[in-house]
Amino acid sequence: METLYLLIPISVVLVFLIGIAFWWSLRNGQFDDLEGPAYRILMDDDSPPPKAVAGEVPPAPTVRPFQDHC
Repeated sequence: METLYLLIPISVVLVFLIGIAFWWSLRNGQFDDLEGPAYRILMDDDSPPPKAVAGEVPPAPTVRPFQDHC
């Protein structure tokens, strides 16, 4: 019985800490874009890189912005 006097307040404090961490993550946008990374995998650029001419520095790879297809 004496352990309940210790375990119940500890569990209540733990629930409040988890709730605070959850609300913090919601307010800071941790769950905003759940589908974007999945679409970015599908939009992989499969074209071969351009051939470099001798003595020429090849261009840096371009990053295409995310396009919403919904």
